[in-house]
Amino acid sequence: MATTIIEPGFIQPPSIEPPFLRQPNGRVLFGERSQRLMALAQGHTMADFLRFMGHLAEAQQRTLDSQTTPVLPDAEQIRLCKAHGMPPLGTQTLQRDSSWREGLNTILEQVAGQANAATHAAIARIQALSETHLEAFADRLLSGDYADLDLAAAPLIGAALQVYWVRLATALEQGEFPRPDVHTLCPACGSLPTASVVRIGGAEQGLRYLHCSLCESEWNMVRIKCSHCESTKGIAYFSIEGGDDAVKAEVCDECNSYLKILYMEKNMAVDPIADDLASLALDILMDEAGYQRSGPSLLLFPTAQDA
Repeated sequence: MATTIIEPGFIQPPSIEPPFLRQPNGRVLFGERSQRLMALAQGHTMADFLRFMGHLAEAQQRTLDSQTTPVLPDAEQIRLCKAHGMPPLGTQTLQRDSSWREGLNTILEQVAGQANAATHAAIARIQALSETHLEAFADRLLSGDYADLDLAAAPLIGAALQVYWVRLATALEQGEFPRPDVHTLCPACGSLPTASVVRIGGAEQGLRYLHCSLCESEWNMVRIKCSHCESTKGIAYFSIEGGDDAVKAEVCDECNSYLKILYMEKNMAVDPIADDLASLALDILMDEAGYQRSGPSLLLFPTAQDA
């Protein structure tokens, strides 16, 4: 009988390639975010704001659960996008259907009871907009054109757009998304990331994923590399002394930008949107140090901090 010598590692299972794209889990995404926001509000100097955003996230989840799949790009559009490395749900090419506005109305109705006077006024201004003006508002918000925009109303409209694009991102199959040529933009919708997350567990252990500010998809990008200019030089990390070690600012001296990075090994409950909102002090610190934030938050604008 022949004898086979088992070498170390022979019986270990083959390594599993981690996904380059993580689609959002629409069943729990906003519900878990609501819980995280409510937890972060405990004892926080921005407690009222975070609690309102928790109610907003809850409204997003209810709205997402109540709506059906929106109009998707057809098979030929998806094929062309994949062939050319283009995001199939691109904000500049996708024709939005009216369901996003219906979702907005649902969200506004649900949060009205928790809103303060300023937010009630913002809700009224949104409800007074015609469909044409509302679509124009959404176009400017998605393109980052905030000049003269109603920034108190913007987070509410941004919340509805997030729900709409999450519905889109969860309706397509993993194989319909192209591997990106440009690693700094979302492969699903072409938007900028709002933060990044260093994940734990399985094939994703220790990997950094950028989190889309719009469709909530995540895509893999190597660590210690600028998520804006892709430089590997001049990368440093900052945090608030005595603050949460799970949230830091990754800064790049080559392009003078920063983006927050969250570490699940420090706190498994971190949420890219919720923890970004709760760490405004870190943004202030980075601004004072002369760094520009490279990715937006659709839920936080300069005049919209006091909900």
